[in-house]
Amino acid sequence: MKLYLSPGACSLSPHIVLFASGLPFETEKVNLKVQPHLTEGGVDFSTINPRGYVPALLLDNGELLAEGVAIVQYLADQVPAKQLAPANGTLERYRLQEWLNYIATEVHKGFSPLFYPNSDELKQQTWDKLTRRLGLVEQQLAKTPYLLGERFSVADAYLFTCLNWAQFVQRSLGDFPALIDFQKRVAALPFVQQALKAEGLLE
Repeated sequence: MKLYLSPGACSLSPHIVLFASGLPFETEKVNLKVQPHLTEGGVDFSTINPRGYVPALLLDNGELLAEGVAIVQYLADQVPAKQLAPANGTLERYRLQEWLNYIATEVHKGFSPLFYPNSDELKQQTWDKLTRRLGLVEQQLAKTPYLLGERFSVADAYLFTCLNWAQFVQRSLGDFPALIDFQKRVAALPFVQQALKAEGLLE
């Protein structure tokens, strides 16, 4: 398999899951700062993934799978013994999907405007709204070490990735001690360290 990624972007989530899975894979970076977006090999990324953004996972059979929440669940299902996601059909699996969707729509998209040259007023409004969304996550992680309880899941990889962006948009998570503890806990996991080092985010 090949993961198309941009260092530090949302593609870090499936990158973490790939290392956690133990499955063989390779990566190719995509430069999102140029138009058109180009792969390391100089290919227009839109010819690979018409959506034009990462992540995208090229499967061994030649098919392309896009959208992070789909990719991480696919990977988890390839290695059920690793317990990166609850079994399909269980209520716990729907809890996982509940969190994945919340992170995608409320946290991930909540961060997006902070990366663009918007006014300070708009950025503050964006952050105020995002912190209300993060408050719900804080409540959960004040009770359990991971979103689904005692075990790390693919939802934690996604949340970790998004929370990591706070430093890049000069925002503090100081009001969320459980989120800070969560970030430290996840960052210390060996497979997370591998992904961070592979993307040049950790020496």
